[in-house]
Amino acid sequence: QVQLVESGGGLVQAGGSLRLSCAASGRTFSTYAMGWFRQAPGKEREFVATKSWSGDSTYYADSVKGRFAISRDNRKNTVYLQMNSLKPEDTAVYYCAASTRRTVVTGTKSVEYDAWGQGTQVTVSS
Repeated sequence: QVQLVESGGGLVQAGGSLRLSCAASGRTFSTYAMGWFRQAPGKEREFVATKSWSGDSTYYADSVKGRFAISRDNRKNTVYLQMNSLKPEDTAVYYCAASTRRTVVTGTKSVEYDAWGQGTQVTVSS
């Protein structure tokens, strides 16, 4: 069973930056596709970014492209989300997700992931 723990959320002014971290348990982290999703109040959970186990493939939601960057350190069993030029509409609970399925290289849909963190709040003030 994979366990994920996010950290790094907080309150930031518009235009600022934050870096989220997600630490994973398990000896096979390097084989997992990893992703970040977010959920704003009253809205459905939405895809933010994903990176393949090898790091060769990366995808972003259009709303964050050019501002956010996902990275992973397989030696530390950790995935990161660097968020720059933050906007008030980025305010949400951010979730880290892992897919242990061999068929998932990168995933943009929640159903492709089988392990989730507890979430970390990001609030961007205007």
